[in-house]
Amino acid sequence: MTNAIVSQSGGPTGVINASLVGVIEQVHKQEQITNLYGAVHAVAGIVKEAFIDLKKIPSATLELVAASPSSALGSSRDKPDAAYCEKILAVFKKHDIRYFYYIGGNDSANTCHIINEMAQQSGYELAAFHIPKTVDNDLLVTDHCPGFGTAGRFVACALMGDDLDNRALPGVKIDIIMGRHAGFLTGTAALAKQREDDGPHLVYVPERPVTMERFLAQVEAAYKQHGRCVVAASEGICDEDHVTWAEKLADAVERDSHDNVQLSGTGALADFLAAQVKTKLGIKRVRADTFGYLQRSFAGLQRSTVDVLEARQCGRLAVEWSMSEASGSVAIRRLGDGADYGADYFRTELKNVAEKTKSVPDEYINAEGNGMTRAFIDYALPLVGELPKTEYLGTYPKI
Repeated sequence: MTNAIVSQSGGPTGVINASLVGVIEQVHKQEQITNLYGAVHAVAGIVKEAFIDLKKIPSATLELVAASPSSALGSSRDKPDAAYCEKILAVFKKHDIRYFYYIGGNDSANTCHIINEMAQQSGYELAAFHIPKTVDNDLLVTDHCPGFGTAGRFVACALMGDDLDNRALPGVKIDIIMGRHAGFLTGTAALAKQREDDGPHLVYVPERPVTMERFLAQVEAAYKQHGRCVVAASEGICDEDHVTWAEKLADAVERDSHDNVQLSGTGALADFLAAQVKTKLGIKRVRADTFGYLQRSFAGLQRSTVDVLEARQCGRLAVEWSMSEASGSVAIRRLGDGADYGADYFRTELKNVAEKTKSVPDEYINAEGNGMTRAFIDYALPLVGELPKTEYLGTYPKI
């Protein structure tokens, strides 16, 4: 009889708790696992031995947890190095933990990979499984990541409302959306379009550098065509020198524990772009919002059904596969699109996911680099789910 541990790392999502509950319910079916520890605040909680006995949580409470956004066990941005991972492995040995389930992104996969290799080198029997999670949708191997669909649903619905607001009081509206290196989440703003002249009229992602001159020219053209313009831009959009606009604006660049420039949680980019449009194009009504952390754990919006189901299944399968495999990462394979959407799951090696990211494919971005193609819509819509329908009377014939 041995023990297991599970924790959640990195940015919270709308469905990461569904993966957690998937792990818990599957562990209950494994007779060889005596205790399931929940590490509070990820690896930081592991080294502090801050554990919760997850087998004692009532099933009714677990269902509430599964339906709740954010990370029920808390999270951490710590990026463990070899010395940190040695401490983690020492805790595992102390508590006879033989199964390690880590829900997170590529850095979490790398932590699993390092600890798994250390365990093998020391002769300690351990199964380490990574369970995918990220709103950025930027993990390799898997077709898409749990968390992306629900965050994309928030973005699409927010842009729908913003576009209607912009119709009512025309001008230029700029929305800054999460996405440091990958523009998948920003791309879901394109799902908001129901009518030919709906916004967003322009969508900018990190994969396509844009100069200020080109940005202003495209905003001006859209404004002249529609009498208004709605823009969705990733926080990681960059100039042609591939330096992000956010970094160029920062007097004192703030960096996180992963040495990444802090992009979310500041409205500097939105304010800068709005000021450029207002002063250089002479457009009076210019507004901007930074979605920031709202898109990760918003509780008032129905989550993507596909996202919830897939997140929970990823948690279950990590446990199931750990009974026969030494380690790995759960990945999703797409079987169809649109009404024919389907998916199954497979195991991939931790090294295939660890510390690597993917970008939005070229065929998903239009030739001008300021919008998404039909191929992207077909890719993203099944993951986001059916969206609300809206109407506008301003185009009806005047009396």
